[in-house]
Amino acid sequence: MKQWTMKTTGRADLELTEAPIPDPAPGEILVRVSSVALNYRDRLAIDEGLTMTFPDNGPFVPGSDLAGEVVAVGAGTDRFAPGDRVISVCLPGWLDGPGPGNARMGGPEALGSGYYPGVLSEYVALDQEWAVQAPAGLSDAEASTLPMAGLSAWTALVEQGRVHAGQTVVVLGTGGVALFGLQIAAAHGAEVIVVSGDDAKLARAKDLGATHQINRTTRDWVEAVYTATHDRGADHILETIGAHHLARSIEAAAVGGHISLIGVLGGYEISGPVAHLARKKLRIDGLQVGHRRALEDLVRAADHIALHPVIAAEYALHDLSSALDHLERGAFGKVVITIT
Repeated sequence: MKQWTMKTTGRADLELTEAPIPDPAPGEILVRVSSVALNYRDRLAIDEGLTMTFPDNGPFVPGSDLAGEVVAVGAGTDRFAPGDRVISVCLPGWLDGPGPGNARMGGPEALGSGYYPGVLSEYVALDQEWAVQAPAGLSDAEASTLPMAGLSAWTALVEQGRVHAGQTVVVLGTGGVALFGLQIAAAHGAEVIVVSGDDAKLARAKDLGATHQINRTTRDWVEAVYTATHDRGADHILETIGAHHLARSIEAAAVGGHISLIGVLGGYEISGPVAHLARKKLRIDGLQVGHRRALEDLVRAADHIALHPVIAAEYALHDLSSALDHLERGAFGKVVITIT
């Protein structure tokens, strides 16, 4: 089989190699991978070593989000059988609740971090606990986008936010998490405000159900949110930029509002007006994707809310570099590697 491997940080070290198809160990499933969705985290991890732990025993495979078919199972495996369509759980070991981790290190590592194996491979052997059934109504390419981007939006709005009809949700940008947030919020009856610097992308967001579209390059987006909500502000904000941009989300939030801190596009140090935070009685949730039970909930909901993951482009396995370049330029939706 073919797989991408790397021994150290940097895209120049990525190598498309051949390896034996693994045999599933007891409790494992062997998945023939058909699609791998890339996340901005993957680009950061490959290019900058974000959260990477390089193993001592040789190269490892990056990537965390797959869809494929179970083709064999190890002894004692009872969650899946050959022929089942599955998607990966990108944070192994987190089944429900606050999850594993400690005060020094935080939460669990993801697949493809070096600590755990990755999925940019034609076949992957996974612990059976690290996968869930794929939604019946989505293609493999669509289903592969759920484990990180889809689940992040679901966790922010449903698990933590309890979004409901009559509320207003702001999504920043038109990447994978933002467009999932748009669709999930709209399906729950909320009004959605999309903020972007691209009029063409805003027009496409309107077609997906966005109530208001704000071009941040021609208007102050916070003032535009005030206008759209008659000064009430946003009940939920998906903060996908982070760093100093959090201050603007605090300004835009309604009294009693909820901000989900998801992205690090602006950097790793956050800042914002503490007085405004207190006077508005805001809740800011740091978000690390979500647990397996929530992913299973999202899978069950996908067909009921007519969820349509937006795929910006599909690339062949050998063209990973072009796919990473597309991520860096900014994509409307998800970039997917199609393998079989």
